[in-house]
Amino acid sequence: MGGLPTGYAPIVKAMKQALLAPHDKFEQEQSKIITRLTALQNADMAEINTPRGSISLPRTADELASAYQNAPNATLVAGATDVGLWVTKRLQTLPHVISVSGAQDLKKIEHRPDGLWIGAATPYAEAQKDITTLFPDAGEVIRRIGSAQVRNVGTVCGNIGNGSPIGDGPPLFIAAGATLHLRRGETRRALPLENYFLAYGQQDRQEGEFIEGILIPYPEPNLRYRAYKVSKRFDQDISAILGVFAFTMDGNGVITKARIAFGGMAATPKRASVTEAALVGKRWDEHALSAAREAIQVDFAPLSDMRGSEWYRRTVAANLLTRCFAETTKMPQQPETRLAGWKEDVHG
Repeated sequence: MGGLPTGYAPIVKAMKQALLAPHDKFEQEQSKIITRLTALQNADMAEINTPRGSISLPRTADELASAYQNAPNATLVAGATDVGLWVTKRLQTLPHVISVSGAQDLKKIEHRPDGLWIGAATPYAEAQKDITTLFPDAGEVIRRIGSAQVRNVGTVCGNIGNGSPIGDGPPLFIAAGATLHLRRGETRRALPLENYFLAYGQQDRQEGEFIEGILIPYPEPNLRYRAYKVSKRFDQDISAILGVFAFTMDGNGVITKARIAFGGMAATPKRASVTEAALVGKRWDEHALSAAREAIQVDFAPLSDMRGSEWYRRTVAANLLTRCFAETTKMPQQPETRLAGWKEDVHG
């Protein structure tokens, strides 16, 4: 009973040795380091160069645009929750890194006339409240992205920029009709978010071009928006499937618009265009649901991997449609209480 748990003895031994060693370099050179950091903080754009590589720390979007145009092969980093793993897990070397996190004008969250603007350097933790106010289900999914530490540094636009087919953010915002804003030097352009993803590992982004922000339109009064994340663990796990459904209906229950987006079902985050077409103009009833369940099998040809087989993904995608139907056809007096994407609800 008095012994240490297995594996802890070497840790205790190492710490005892560390305490006997001379003070570390940071403590020995504390004054010099503070002076250097203060100088970097007061600089217009800090540049740190070492034999192993360099890092640029622009303070504004204009400085970022200039730095990236001059060094388009550099690696852009915001929170480094993804890029950091390239170094620690893949042991990659990054010769030149440009950080966007210091550009204060890219950390803006603005309620503009045409929607919610989220700047490229804005972490999920700072944007979560505003997104949740517009789309409560999206807020529930964001609550499950990594840990609190990850959400404090990982950015909304960084989650888009890396182009992952299983990133949680893109399907949420594609279904909401978001527009992505990009910049190269002084040239700016905007495109529907779904058009940014071309193929696995390929995005519509030119050399030296970076994401400046995303604009999420305000939901229409009659919008029904549902988002479901399916993963092996409820918290801190990568999605096997993420399905997002956004419908507008008229007073007769006929679907007038539909935007359905999935992550984990294709090589990129993707809209279910065949399913959308099967629903628009139809009354949202059991017949429309049956047609949509068939159509979604045409929209996607998912791969099998460690998170789920092709059959599993096809089955769950159709079952998420059924869940959405059950939730959006409730009687008005029934309160909606749900945890977004709890996996037991969708295994058919």
